[in-house]
Amino acid sequence: MCNDKNCLNDILETILCLQNTKDSDCEVNGCDKPFLGPTPNLICYNTRPINFYNCVTGNLWSFPYTIGTTNGTSSVFRLENLEDNCCTCRVLALNTDDTNNLETYVPTSTFFTINLDCVSAIRCLPDTFISGV
Repeated sequence: MCNDKNCLNDILETILCLQNTKDSDCEVNGCDKPFLGPTPNLICYNTRPINFYNCVTGNLWSFPYTIGTTNGTSSVFRLENLEDNCCTCRVLALNTDDTNNLETYVPTSTFFTINLDCVSAIRCLPDTFISGV
């Protein structure tokens, strides 16, 4: 946990930079970013999923989403933007498609903006590829 709120911002800036950086070798192979995590097979990732912990309760933040006719809640997010002390994230849902088991998460069309003063800690989950982001 960070005692200095700037360290959360610094970590999120690094994640956003990694997610937005293109690598020419990877683009040739038809993927996004080979350096967002361990890449023994040159697997290209485009997302570092994260969790946020509430600064008052210590619980995970979670947000509702809808995909088609399915409603749910998730505490897994993709950082989309960082401005001052606030960040905008996309809610990610677990992938339940048996035919596509290569992607752990699917993007939702649900976004939220959170003030980092409300966050006590973040947890980075294993890097992954997400279609459509």
